[in-house]
Amino acid sequence: MCWGLCRREWPEARQQRKRHIWDEPQPNLEWRDMDADDYGTNEAQDSDFPAAERSRLQEMLSLLGLETYQAQKLSLPDSLQISSESMKNWAPQAPKDLPWNFLRKLQALNAEARNTTMVLDVPPDARPAEKESQMEEEIIYWDAADDISADIYSFSELPTPDTPVNPLDLLCALLLSSDSFLQQEIVQKMSLCQFALPLVLPDSENHYHTFLLWALRGVVRTWWAQPPRGVGSLREDSAVLSRAPAFAFVRMEVSSNSKSQLLNAVLSAGHRPRDCFWHRDLNVGTNPREIADGLVEVSWFLPSGREDLDVFPEPMAFLNLRGDIGSHWLQFKLLTEVSSAVFILTDNISKKEYKLLSSMKGSATKYYFILSPYRGKRNTNLRFLNRLIPVLKMDHSHVLVKVSSTDSVGFVRRVRSIVAHVARSPCRRLSVEEMAHAARRLGLRVDEDCEECQRAKDRMERITRKIKDSDAYRRDELRLQGEPWRKAAQVEKELCQAQWAGDPPDKGRAELRHRLLELRAQQNGHEPTWGVQEFVAGISGPSLGEKQYFLRWMEWGLARVAPPRPRQPPETIVTLRAKHCGVVDLSELLWPEPLGVEDFLREMGQFYEAESCLVEAGRLPAGQRRFAHFPGLALELLLLGLPLELIDGSTLSTPLRWVTGLLKELHIRLERRSRLVVLSVLGVPGTGKSTLLNTMFGLRFATGQGCGPRGAFMQLVTVAESFSPDLGCDHILVIDSGGLIGGALATAGERFELEASLATLLMGLSNVTVVSLAETRDVPPAILHAFLRLEKTGHMPNYQFVYQNLHDVCAPGPKPRDRRQLPDLPGDASRAAVQMEKQGGGIRTLADLAFCDPEKQHIWHIPGLWHGVPPMAAVSLGYSEAIFELKRCLLENIRNGLSNQNKNIQQLIELVRRL
Repeated sequence: MCWGLCRREWPEARQQRKRHIWDEPQPNLEWRDMDADDYGTNEAQDSDFPAAERSRLQEMLSLLGLETYQAQKLSLPDSLQISSESMKNWAPQAPKDLPWNFLRKLQALNAEARNTTMVLDVPPDARPAEKESQMEEEIIYWDAADDISADIYSFSELPTPDTPVNPLDLLCALLLSSDSFLQQEIVQKMSLCQFALPLVLPDSENHYHTFLLWALRGVVRTWWAQPPRGVGSLREDSAVLSRAPAFAFVRMEVSSNSKSQLLNAVLSAGHRPRDCFWHRDLNVGTNPREIADGLVEVSWFLPSGREDLDVFPEPMAFLNLRGDIGSHWLQFKLLTEVSSAVFILTDNISKKEYKLLSSMKGSATKYYFILSPYRGKRNTNLRFLNRLIPVLKMDHSHVLVKVSSTDSVGFVRRVRSIVAHVARSPCRRLSVEEMAHAARRLGLRVDEDCEECQRAKDRMERITRKIKDSDAYRRDELRLQGEPWRKAAQVEKELCQAQWAGDPPDKGRAELRHRLLELRAQQNGHEPTWGVQEFVAGISGPSLGEKQYFLRWMEWGLARVAPPRPRQPPETIVTLRAKHCGVVDLSELLWPEPLGVEDFLREMGQFYEAESCLVEAGRLPAGQRRFAHFPGLALELLLLGLPLELIDGSTLSTPLRWVTGLLKELHIRLERRSRLVVLSVLGVPGTGKSTLLNTMFGLRFATGQGCGPRGAFMQLVTVAESFSPDLGCDHILVIDSGGLIGGALATAGERFELEASLATLLMGLSNVTVVSLAETRDVPPAILHAFLRLEKTGHMPNYQFVYQNLHDVCAPGPKPRDRRQLPDLPGDASRAAVQMEKQGGGIRTLADLAFCDPEKQHIWHIPGLWHGVPPMAAVSLGYSEAIFELKRCLLENIRNGLSNQNKNIQQLIELVRRL
């Protein structure tokens, strides 16, 4: 009698789902030499997927609860909504929780986002009996006469609700269920976590593979470029545009050696390899892949300028094919066409694989074999290798042997030396964009080739083609900004001061009004230039997707014409990072402000401001307005996730009519869901405030000094309808003070007064204010001054002081929340700011600020952002967890009513006018 294990029972439905793979029609296994034309048709791709695999994708989507997102894809706003789960640090309890858990942790840059371990929600007293019962039910017996060999080896089933899903299956299922913009967000966040990124996404259900060019286009890489002669410099470029030698690692049939572990060791300088590529020794790493075979991943090595850390002197790309090359020949063919060298890991070389590799005759790619001969057929391997050596132009140095007794450290050094040798010699160097051309030739789908994306790209190129110099373009094409806007802003400021002084109307105020109208009339006399008209057309189209594509293309296109940065010494790379994540060194000089989408929106705002001013004064009939629809167009961008400018960074003033028009449009659009909480973050540039917001809410505020505009920007975060009654609001309006608050210690003069006024405005609008500080700095005098002013009015927001450790990236910091006493003796700047307010009581020291209401104010200490040294450092787990705790505290304060009374949009409009 023979016996085996299987699941509980075999009802007809389950038996059909778990059909034997050999019950399906088999593809023709006649091997022949193949060229690129063999892979340009769907039939060639169909052969990669037996029929049994096609249903496996749908089963996985159903298991994860993603089947509903196949027709209508999951979008970025869907993943960013605030819900009750946003306040819980919970573990997934069922497979349907895994996609949302992954997205939430990825948004928070949590290094454990890929962990798919589930905590079953089963009463403790029920577990032992249930396990015993399950074990009994899983044992069945077959008759001795039955043929059990097929049943044992064909038995394969998808993960069950109590079996963790392979993280790569989760990633593939989620990407297949997401729209282009959520895919891009997922890939960007993965890059900040130093996870390997998906390059080719397999889709067995629809019979095509997708090359993820668009998804990767938002990834920005920073590295230290050291020429053979001369001074090195910091370089930043798009990951899809920069060229680098690529090295592919693939498996042929079975390999005792792990590709992913070898790749991680090659990429890591320290003794403990980073887990960039998911591998078998990680938690749930041994779970079988159901839909991820055929996935191609990419990761880069980027030098930092430190000899003790840089294992290679230049950037290198490393590619990893999941699965066997015999089953995924199309992906393997692509890798041979884009790589400088291919490393093939195998225990055995069979006749089938020999014929496949023989078809690569004439390839310019170098091939290396990594063998474990004691586990395979040694003589057979040698015979086929000797035949392949002349075909693949190898020699005996191209064959590496690694067995259990091999020194792992020495073996990794040998692989690195081969990689470095290939890179030093003339070799293929391609960008990801150029790799996409090879993918198209082989018949792969490229995600960027959709019509909407290409139309948006063409429009962007028509605009940016005419931009040769940023300053000249601002002066000649964006004519309403610059000096005209500065003059108008100054007159409006003087007029506002005269009105608030309470003096009776006089000739001076009438003269100011006359000057303002003349300036606005001059602005209104201009026509929008061709570039502005093209931009307006790009955001006016009926297709929501095309608008989103156009905005992203404009951001990248304008970044390419930004002024170059001055050179920096190697040490500064520790504090510099890609555009969407980094904290910068406080000593870094201000860069010239780059040209961006906000410049075009400012121009639209000035056309609207000038026209509105003339209509209010009766100089222009309302029926002759041409730009009244501009706030509605801008609002669409805010709802799509683009930060909109609240305070103009070029003039340090608020375009009141434009902002009011935006808020009125927002009120109309949101209708019944118009209850707002306003959350602002203030601080000196370089204290990590934008990074904090992006990590906390998944926002897109520009980060890094000089990487973005200097104004204050706002973004809207939606609260799920089911959670709105509990939280007490429908949306959270998040405001980032940008570069408005300077770090200078001057405490008098016009600049300080202006900064203090702007800080008062932002805090006055806010229900909650977060003050972001470096560990070694006092509260900036302008912010302290704003607190003093607001204390007079009685409008004091719930505020949190956040001290961020910007430099010591590896040292463990104190607990995130620590009620330690702030310094009793504030710095000279803070004392001077206090003295500027002539009042009898209230806040007099920094300690008074922190503890005037112990129940509402807290002090936080956030660990360093990086674990290790950038650019190869990942975001530290301590940073991610501390930001989550801060977010949970802020939401709790909002829910418990510790912040000021929540506003509707009409009240916010009035508050903007009054402040």
